[in-house]
Amino acid sequence: MHNFKNLKVWQKSILLGIKIYKFSKTLTSNDQYIFSSQLSRCVFSIPSNIAEGSGKDSIKDFCRYLNISAGSSFELETQLIILKDIQENKKDEIDILIKEVIEIQKMIYGFKKMLRAKS
Repeated sequence: MHNFKNLKVWQKSILLGIKIYKFSKTLTSNDQYIFSSQLSRCVFSIPSNIAEGSGKDSIKDFCRYLNISAGSSFELETQLIILKDIQENKKDEIDILIKEVIEIQKMIYGFKKMLRAKS
């Protein structure tokens, strides 16, 4: 249906995944233990579901996978909000990551809207 590698939302979510992965390595060992796995699952679920949905036969199915991606992005945003309160010395860095997550959320919403308009 779509070549997911050409989708800007997929590309941005891959870049965010790399940033989150690198950021998680800078956390204290205790916070790394608690948050690293959860952050990775959330952030890499976003492009993975976009890619999986792009291979489906219908726009309705693709939108369902985009909804899962959006859900993962809100889960990621929540984890970052929690971390922001715990890692006070990293608030500015976390704020930047949250802004990127919100941008991806908007892109997912806009993409779903465009797909539905085509159907």
